[in-house]
Amino acid sequence: MDLNLNKLPWYGQVGLFVVLALAGVGAFYYFYVMPADAEMATRQKKLDGLKIEIAKAQSTANQLNQFRQQVADLEGRLESLKAVLPEQKDVADLLRRIQTLATQSNLAIRGFKPAASITKDLHAEWPIALSLDGTYHNLAMFFDRVSKFSRIINVSNISIRGKEKPEPNSTITVECTATTFVLLEAKKPAAAKAN
Repeated sequence: MDLNLNKLPWYGQVGLFVVLALAGVGAFYYFYVMPADAEMATRQKKLDGLKIEIAKAQSTANQLNQFRQQVADLEGRLESLKAVLPEQKDVADLLRRIQTLATQSNLAIRGFKPAASITKDLHAEWPIALSLDGTYHNLAMFFDRVSKFSRIINVSNISIRGKEKPEPNSTITVECTATTFVLLEAKKPAAAKAN
């Protein structure tokens, strides 16, 4: 079969050319432009996602100094709170401080007997049996000073007895339990122990 375009009339030639041109444009669009558009749309979504992540990271980076300041403030607060709830028992220091409070209140400590600690979740309670001599007024001053003490001390089981032979600065004998608290160290993760 002999295909010759010269045998077709001019409008047939133009029509054939238009059909072939449309087929070529359609094939180009279908096989090249559509996949490229789809890939561009996918890449644009990734780019938009990355821009959002970068904006978040820049926002966080801009707040880094503020976070560092907050950490420093919190560490300072932690150090000041360790005076209220220390991490270890210090019998000598606590005895000296209670002795100072008693002396300032004109009371005499006749007995100071620490008992075994009672362990809780985050802290341990440390009861100490106290025996004091003095007057009601001096006892009230002592309790007031204990309430204002930097370390937490709860006084319970108070037993007050009048003396059979009172003296001017010693009219009562007091037995009580002063309970203070000790912060238990947080358990280290196993990974930290391995290092």
